[in-house]
Amino acid sequence: MDDGSRESAARPGNKGQRVAEWADGRLGVYSLIRKRARRAFPDHWSFMLGEIALYSFVILIITGVYLTLYFHPSMDVVEYRGGYAPLRGQLVSEAFDSTMHISFDVRGGLLIRQAHHWAALVLVAAMLAHMMRVFFTGAFRKPRELTWVFGFLLLILGMFGGLTGYDLPDDLLSGTGLMVVNGTLLSIPIVGTYLSMFLFGGEFPGDDLVARFHTIHVLIIPALMVGLLVAHLLLMLHHRHTQYPGPGRTDTNVVGVPVSVRAVKSAGFFFLVTGVIFAMAAVAQINPIWLYGPYRADQVSAGSQPDWYMGVADGLLRVMPGWEIAFWGHTLALDNLIPLVVGVGLFLAMGAYPFIESWVTRDAREQHLLDRPRNRPVRTALGVAWIGFYLVALIGAANDIVAVRFHVSVNAVTWAVRIGLFIVPPVAYAVTKRWALGLQRRDRDKVLHGRETGIIKRLPHGEFIEVHEPLGRQQLHTLTQHVQYQPIAACPAGDEEAPDARSRPARRLRGRLSRTFYGESAQIAKPTAREYEEHTGEHHR
Repeated sequence: MDDGSRESAARPGNKGQRVAEWADGRLGVYSLIRKRARRAFPDHWSFMLGEIALYSFVILIITGVYLTLYFHPSMDVVEYRGGYAPLRGQLVSEAFDSTMHISFDVRGGLLIRQAHHWAALVLVAAMLAHMMRVFFTGAFRKPRELTWVFGFLLLILGMFGGLTGYDLPDDLLSGTGLMVVNGTLLSIPIVGTYLSMFLFGGEFPGDDLVARFHTIHVLIIPALMVGLLVAHLLLMLHHRHTQYPGPGRTDTNVVGVPVSVRAVKSAGFFFLVTGVIFAMAAVAQINPIWLYGPYRADQVSAGSQPDWYMGVADGLLRVMPGWEIAFWGHTLALDNLIPLVVGVGLFLAMGAYPFIESWVTRDAREQHLLDRPRNRPVRTALGVAWIGFYLVALIGAANDIVAVRFHVSVNAVTWAVRIGLFIVPPVAYAVTKRWALGLQRRDRDKVLHGRETGIIKRLPHGEFIEVHEPLGRQQLHTLTQHVQYQPIAACPAGDEEAPDARSRPARRLRGRLSRTFYGESAQIAKPTAREYEEHTGEHHR
C-alpha cells in the first residue's frame, strides 16, 4: 500500500471532507456559518414571541400543503355523498364537499385541518404580541425602521391570509362573512363596485370566488410572507439583536448565549409550539362546517363572528349607526365606509409610528439597547390606548353573543361599545401615563435613598425611621442608563425670521409633539451624579 492509500485509509471521511472543502471554496457557506456562529444572542423570554410566530408559520405551511392535496377549489354544485349522514343528498359546492371529505373521510384530515386553523390564530396573535413588545421597548428605532415595516406587513398579510383561508370551505359562516366584505367594498366611493366585481368575478357571490381566494391563500400571500420573513430575519442578523439594559451591555456589544446553545433551545421550542398547537387541534373543536351547512345567499348564520383578529373590523361595523348621505346623485354608505376608514387608520398609525417618533425626537443615533416602558410614558400610554380601542371593538364584534349569555339587551351592549370606543382609549392613556410616571418617581427615590428594607429604627430623639439599603451598581445602572430627551423648540433661537415660511407649521407641530412626548409633565428627571453624591453623603453621615 502506497503512502497516499495509507493516508486516505487513516483519515475516515476524507472524501466527505474534500467535498465540503470544494463546496466551501465555491459557495462560502461553511465560512459564513462559522463566522455567524461566533455571535451571541440575548436570552429573554419576550424574544420567544417572535419565535412562536415563526414556528406557527412553518406549521401552517406544512399542514397547508397536506390540505391542498385533497381540497378542490371549485364552486361547481355536486351532491354530497360523504360520511356525514345529516348532509347526504344535499347540493353543495365542490369546495364544501372536499372540506367535508377532509374532515370525515381522510385519515387524520380533521386533525390537520384544525391544526392549520389553530396555527393561523396563534400566528397572528404571536405577531401582534411580538410587535407590541417591539413597540413598548422601542426596538423599532434606528436602524430598525424597515424591520418594523416588514413585521407590520407580515401582520397585515397574516390577517388577510387567515381571512382568505377562512372563506375557502364555502360554508354558511364564511359566506356570511363574505357578505360583510362585499358590503364594505361597495361602500367605497367610485371604485367600490369595480373592486367587488373584480374580487368575486361578477355579482356576489359569483362563480370564481373560491378559486381566486385559493390562489391568493396558497400562492400569493405565502410567497409574499416568505419574502418578507427572509428580509426581516436578514435585517435582524445584519443589525444584530437588541438587548435589555444591564451591566456590561452597550450599543456596541451583545451579551447572551452562543448561537449553538440558542439553536438547541430554539429547536426544542419549535417542538413545544408544535405539540401545543396539535394538542389544541385534538381537544378544541374549531370551525365545524358540518354544523353550519353549505352557503346559501338567502340564509345567514346566527351568532356569526370572524376570527379574533378581524373582530375589530366587524365590531366597528356592528356598532356604527346606519348613516347614509346623498351626494351629487350618489348615496354614500357611511355605516360601512367610516368603520373601514377608522380600521385602516388604526393599523396605519401602528405602521407609521417609528417614523413619527424619529421625527419628534430628531435622534439620528443607532439604538441597540431597549427601553423600559416606564421610561417612555407617552409612548407606553399610546400603545395601551391602541390596545384598549382594539379590545372594545372586539367586544362589539360579539355584541349578540354577549347579550344572549348575560341576558341583556343587544342595544344596550351596542351603546356600551359605542361609548367605550370614545371613553376607554383616553382613560387608558391617562392611567398608563400616570402609572409610568409613578414608577419613574419610585425609581428616582430608590436611586437617591436606597431600597426599603422593612427595618424600623428609633433615633436617639425618639423619631422612628425606616432603614434604607443602598442599591448595587447593577441596579443603579439599570435605573439610570436611559436617555431623557429634551423638548424641541418650535422655532429655534434666531430663526424667527426664516424666509421659508412653509416650514413653520411643521416646526410648530414638531415642537408641540415634542413637548407632549418629553415635556415636564411627560417624564420625571432622573437623578444627576451630583444629586446622588449629595444624598448618599447625607445618608453616610
